[in-house]
Amino acid sequence: MSDIKNNNDKISLYLDCFSGISGDMFLGAMLDLGLSEEEFLNELNKLPLPNYEVEIKKALKGGITGTDVNIKAHEHHPHRGLKQIYEIIDGSKIKPEVKQISKEAFYKLAVVEGGIHGKPPEEIHFHEVGAVDSIVDIVGACILMDMLKPCRVYASSINVGFGTVKCAHGVMPVPAPATMELLKGVPVYSGDEPGEFTTPTGALLLSMFVDKYGSMPSGIPEKAGYGLGKAERKSPNVLRALLLNERYSVGDVGNTGLDRDKVVILEANIDDMNPEFYDGVIESLFEKGALDVFLTPIIMKKSRPAVKLTCLCTSDRKHILVEAILRETTTLGVRKIEADRAKLYREIKELDTPLGNIRAKIAKMGDEIVRVTPEYGDMKKLSKEKGLPLLKVYELIKNSIIVK
Repeated sequence: MSDIKNNNDKISLYLDCFSGISGDMFLGAMLDLGLSEEEFLNELNKLPLPNYEVEIKKALKGGITGTDVNIKAHEHHPHRGLKQIYEIIDGSKIKPEVKQISKEAFYKLAVVEGGIHGKPPEEIHFHEVGAVDSIVDIVGACILMDMLKPCRVYASSINVGFGTVKCAHGVMPVPAPATMELLKGVPVYSGDEPGEFTTPTGALLLSMFVDKYGSMPSGIPEKAGYGLGKAERKSPNVLRALLLNERYSVGDVGNTGLDRDKVVILEANIDDMNPEFYDGVIESLFEKGALDVFLTPIIMKKSRPAVKLTCLCTSDRKHILVEAILRETTTLGVRKIEADRAKLYREIKELDTPLGNIRAKIAKMGDEIVRVTPEYGDMKKLSKEKGLPLLKVYELIKNSIIVK
């Protein structure tokens, strides 16, 4: 990364689609936010694809300076099927979570195309989207989202354009059938200019990543990036991406000092699994990025005792964790609930105590220190080293802590 930090637990991404969205516009907007071009290209180069070039440059479009991403592929748009694309992704050395979300994206597109053409997803052969440039667009978008890791993604209403567009299947209405299917349930509109403003790839990325549509949410803007489209229009053909700090809502700024973010609550009711397996499931979910995992005893229909598995996570981890719950437990379904969260700001500091150095969690509300909690593992280690009861170690450390 350059000037954007990973694991942004309070930074949201807002996509302003006043001129629609395409794959290259999304890549350009994300890179224009300051994500590392070098890191992005290094990850892309792990894809076993035929010769292609990615040109990234600053340019001007409609009076706005932004980033133009141009993917030059040296092939004649082959018709790749879902299996071939999976083989390309699985044969790469990109991160497992990026592989997973990329495959989910192509499967979703295959389901949509299959519905349009009356075929099962496995029999669909992608035309434009099966070409190298489109594969790079989709996998590249997943790479950039993994690099940014926003706590939540918002988007405006989507300008889809109007008129017709020429594609592999002939002349199609705008928005194209695949675009329209992917945008079901999403607020869309047509502006004053004709043309394809939102492409199937752009609509796919929105359907994969956006949590909520509408006007810009409350927050403090930290950075804006602009991804440039290729067509010349009267209005600026750009996608604007904004980073918003949602640590405070508007009424809270300078008031409560609480951190605020968004989380996803995943829940599953389980009544037929050996209780011995829960320990492994909980450990696996934490390894895959869960913020918290806990079990609640419940009574289901016919008075059957059961367990409710609850997993808290950030929006970018929900796909991986849902799959893990479905694979690693006996449940047949997972509920997803999006929630606002208010929390104390937390940081880990190493403190000097009479028994030695120990890490402690410092909880703050604004500048006020609300709570200092010594790390249990460090206290347990000192208890063994000093031959003292753990409770005595805790009391000595608690009474000696001074945090500046």
